[in-house]
This record gives sequence, structure tokens and C-alpha cells, in this order.
Amino acid sequence: MSEARQSRPIGLLAELTHRCPLGCPYCSNPLVLDGRDSELDTESWKRVFSQAAAIGILHIHLSGGEPAARRDLGDLVAHCARLGLYSNLITSGIGITQAMVTQLADAGLDHVQLSIQDAEPQSADHIAGYRGAFARKSQVASMITQAGLPLTVNAVIHRVNVRRAGAMVELAIALGARRVEIAHAQYYGWAAQNRALLMPSREEAEAAIAEVERLKAVHAGRIMIDHVAPDYHARYPKPCMSGWARRTMNVTPSGKVLPCHAAEVIPGLEFWNVLDHSLEEIWRDSPAFNAFRGEAWMREPCRSCDRRTVDFGGCRCQAFMLTGNASEADPVCHLSPHHEIVSGILEEAMRNEKGPVEYSYRRLRPARSPDQQESPKVPAA
Repeated sequence: MSEARQSRPIGLLAELTHRCPLGCPYCSNPLVLDGRDSELDTESWKRVFSQAAAIGILHIHLSGGEPAARRDLGDLVAHCARLGLYSNLITSGIGITQAMVTQLADAGLDHVQLSIQDAEPQSADHIAGYRGAFARKSQVASMITQAGLPLTVNAVIHRVNVRRAGAMVELAIALGARRVEIAHAQYYGWAAQNRALLMPSREEAEAAIAEVERLKAVHAGRIMIDHVAPDYHARYPKPCMSGWARRTMNVTPSGKVLPCHAAEVIPGLEFWNVLDHSLEEIWRDSPAFNAFRGEAWMREPCRSCDRRTVDFGGCRCQAFMLTGNASEADPVCHLSPHHEIVSGILEEAMRNEKGPVEYSYRRLRPARSPDQQESPKVPAA
């Protein structure tokens, strides 16, 4: 039986749009973003969700960009509900109104994930590149919980806020969240471009990890704390996406279907589009989905490693970004012949002085080099 038939998708990340009012410097969206004119229309997204239900997908994660920028968001949520799909809205909160929350709840939305940038308001606004973001998110959290919708708070940890990882757990509790995800920055997309400004030292990362783990015990039964540890400080790589094209699919605003959200960084992969192929065809036959399925692509040390069915060689995108070859072992792994690349990055992070932070902010236009970017005028952290 083929790998595609053995593994069936259970979740679909629907990037409804790349439009977003925030400029988060760690955003996982690609550097060159899809414009509004290239976005799938309402009926195309509904067809995608119907096909998803037909092939056994259970969860639809409505993301972006900022999905609230889509005027048809309520219609899409209602369509998911009619199909029996669990719908999860992943939002910055900016653009969400009380009327919208009511509409989405009535349409059958199952869950909301709300991002926060820091527990300190001025720093949070600086990271987001948006004045008033922190205050608005607090208001939106209240709207969500008052509507009876389960709330998860997402927080990305990096150099500027790493010392407040615990405070962000406490903030999530204050906002009424049932779950909080504390995730150390993953260096793809805009985070890769801003890595020198985002990478904490090993000591900072380890202190944050210890604090979050301590709070798991303190708040057991009160809030679920999910903790995504930092790749670069690990001994072994994470089982990225539970293995390439094994459990999830990602549909971009223009309809390209990816095995993971960062897959477009790997050159030479052929991504099929939902305008030309069904999800079933893409899952089974897409060249991009089959590129790193199974173990045939693996090189040593992965090919003979006992962990090859545990972490699947790590992240293909990270392997390419650090070594130039997506078939190499993820350099995060201490067994990788390229592990010194990661060690060098960490040493550089320790040498970097903690001065004023001027990010290359995410924005909806073709990417330019950091020295060409204009930072939004927000207070410095």
C-alpha cells in the first residue's frame, strides 16, 4: 500500500488571505505574499471544505493573514458546520467586532485561537507593529469568552519577550483562555529574515522552558499549557508536521496546496492547485506531497537511525534553509554532520548585544532586504 493511502489527512490549514493589519516579525507566511486579487472566492473555498470532509479531514483551521479580513468568513464557518467539520479560527483579533463574534458563534464556530505578542503592552505593540494591538486583543478575548466560545491564547517566544514567558501564561488565564500555547519562534518565513533579532541565548531559552514547565504543575486543572520547545536548543529535531504529508494539508490564499506552511522555501517542488485538482488527487499524486514521504529520500545518518520513524529526519524546510539540501538530516539533530551550523547560530545569538530592536516587519508586498524596509512608527520596546 502506498504511503499516501497508509496515512490520511486529519487537518487542513486554510490560509484564507495574506492580508493582515499586524507586521509580526516572526510570521510564518512567505516573504512574497498573495494579494487580494489572487485569493480563492467563496465558492472555491466551500468546494475545498466539501472535498476535505469527503476524504476524512476532521478539523479546518481558518487562518491567514487575518481571516477576519474576509467578508465571507461567516459563510465559510457555516459551511464547515453543515459538513460536520470542526472549525477553529486563528486570529490576531484586529478587525474582530462584537457583531462578527456573534455571527460566527451562531454560524457554528467551534473554537478560537487568539495571538498575543507579549504580556507588556508597549512591547506587544512594538512586536506587532501596531499601536493599540494589546488593548484591542484584551477586548476581543472578552467578546469571545462571553459568546461561550472556547479560547486558546497563542504566544510566540523570542529574545524580546522570553523573560516574560510565564507572564504570558498568567495573561492567558486572565483573558479567560482554556488553553495557552507557548511556542518558541520557528525560523521560517519572516522569522528567518529576523533571526538575529529574535534568537534568545541558550540560558534565556532554558529559563523560559523551566518557568513554563513549572506553571504547568501550578495551574494543572485550571488551564491547559502546550509548550513548543525551541528547535535550535534541542538535542533531536521535532517530528515536523508528524512527518511530511502524513497528517495535514495547507491551502494558500491562491489555492496552492502544501504539505506544510513553509514548503515553498524548497526550490523545485511542484505544488498543485485546488483550481486544477481535487484534494484527493493532490494528497495521493502531487509531486510535492510525495517528495519526502516514507524513507526512500533519507540520507545517512537518518536512513539507519532508530529515530527515523519518530522524528522522520526532522524538518525538510529547515534542512534546506541551513544546508541548501532538503534531503539532509535536520541540522538541529546532534547527529547531523551539519550540526555545527546550529551551534554557530547560537554562539552568534549570545554575542549579539541587546540594543534597540528594528524589525523587518511582515507586510503585504514583495519582500525587500532588511535595509530597504521601513519599520512602522511604533514605540521602541
